[in-house]
Amino acid sequence: MKPRIIVCGLGRTGYRIFCLLRQQGAQVVGINATALEGEVSDVIVGDGRSASTLLAAGIREAHTLVLASTSDSVNLSILVQARVLNPHIRVIDRLFNASLGHCLDRALPDHVSLSVSDLAAPIFAFAALGNQAIGQLHLCHQTWPMREEWIDSAHPWLGRRLSDLWDNRARMLIYYLAAREPVDLVSAVGQGRVLEVGDRLIVATQPHVRSGRRPILPRKLLKFVTGLHRFQEYGRSALLVTLALLLTIFAATITYLCVDRGLSIVNALYFSVGMITGAGGNEGVVEQAPDSIKFFTVIMMLVGTAVVGIFYALLNDFVLGTRFRQFWDAAHVPNRGHYIVCGLGGLGVKIVNQLHQQGHEVVVIEADANGRFLGVARSLGIPVMQGDASLSAVLRSANLQRAAGLLAVTSDDTTNLEIALTAKGLVPRLPVVVRNQDFQFAQMAEQVFDFEAVLSPVDLAAPAFAAAALGGRILGNGLTGDCLWVAIATMITPAHPFCGQQVRTAAIAADFVPLYLETPTQEIHSWSLLDAYLQPGDVLYLTMLANRLDQLWRSPSSPLMQELHS
Repeated sequence: MKPRIIVCGLGRTGYRIFCLLRQQGAQVVGINATALEGEVSDVIVGDGRSASTLLAAGIREAHTLVLASTSDSVNLSILVQARVLNPHIRVIDRLFNASLGHCLDRALPDHVSLSVSDLAAPIFAFAALGNQAIGQLHLCHQTWPMREEWIDSAHPWLGRRLSDLWDNRARMLIYYLAAREPVDLVSAVGQGRVLEVGDRLIVATQPHVRSGRRPILPRKLLKFVTGLHRFQEYGRSALLVTLALLLTIFAATITYLCVDRGLSIVNALYFSVGMITGAGGNEGVVEQAPDSIKFFTVIMMLVGTAVVGIFYALLNDFVLGTRFRQFWDAAHVPNRGHYIVCGLGGLGVKIVNQLHQQGHEVVVIEADANGRFLGVARSLGIPVMQGDASLSAVLRSANLQRAAGLLAVTSDDTTNLEIALTAKGLVPRLPVVVRNQDFQFAQMAEQVFDFEAVLSPVDLAAPAFAAAALGGRILGNGLTGDCLWVAIATMITPAHPFCGQQVRTAAIAADFVPLYLETPTQEIHSWSLLDAYLQPGDVLYLTMLANRLDQLWRSPSSPLMQELHS
């Protein structure tokens, strides 16, 4: 029997996970605080934090619990209650607080924390770069985009042997769906099959990291000059106050020199500065002076106090406030070839980081001057512009006309659409990627408005939650049609069903695709991988259908294992 899985919190994300798991044939029960519209079976209505609700859902017999609420505190409460009732249950936890998730992963066994933003951001970045990714793999310390290749009469791979594509370290074949005669990928590679019209191939490609960033010192100097330009309004005010202070000191110095011919310039200046700033000076300068000079001195003290007060206030705001840091850290908006990210929320900052890691220039437009991720972007040296990205003037100031692409990823779907349409109106051929929570609307909007991609973070992330719920150390996933593909790393133990088997034989019998093998001494790829034998201590990286993951834990007496050993 398939593992019993409980999905707690059937909001937009939770319900999508619930449906995917049912689609893959898993035995799944849902828990939601309110009744769902329509007739949905296997759903318990109640508070997931309640022991009675969890018991009604079968928490004691369940294998996995998926916490999909939008509240970290609610998910944490359910987690604690569930572990009291079933200490060994595996938990897939949706958390917005990434640091809390890492702490829980280290502290609790069988706890996996996932973030919708973390899972969706690479797909948004790949779409902006021109890759129509259907999923992602985390291999070799990189995130590889997965895409689906439909072989038609004009496809460059038409007529090529699969074996030619197999022996390429920068490309990994994930799955093969033959149009004419169904066959698994490993068998097709061994038979020397050629790609025909109608074939479908799932491929993961190694991302290309650009190395053309300008040296640090020139960038810093350019940022400094840009800072001077950006702070010219602030500098104008400071300059006027400074000039007023200097003129006040100059007027007082000249006045005292004219009154007392025997007074030196240094003494007159010393007294004027001390009197105006309140630091004190040689009071004898005015003790014997006429009443008019004493009255002048009083006026200078009052005027000086006001001017010096304003001067000190501006100076403190610049040095001790945020202006000095912004002045030095002000990043230069690139002239061309950059990506504009509109919205620096949880998803936006992940996209910015993804593009930055791959060596691309990024500009951020954020409406909230107190956004929580502004410091993260600035620490990476990324220019952040405050303003409404739906305004043409703001987009032009970000050099939209010469940008490589724009991503509208604020938390408001309507705002994202407005930003995207404004950008398209200014630069019709600009690649635009839009965030929208409604998957059906996203598909229609992409076609109607000619956007590069309209993506729903929930629909991008839900397959990863479903794959993790089905078990294993999930390295990536993809969804094409009704098939959920997962990449997994499995440790070969003496009791493992593949132990002692040749990789080629095990792959054909279990219908999986080997990616590479880690042994205690080396990594094995390509043709050598198919001929290798699996020994205890090896780690096999593979892809397979999510609904066949249970084969990795079957006992040697099962029919599949008898086939493997025959």
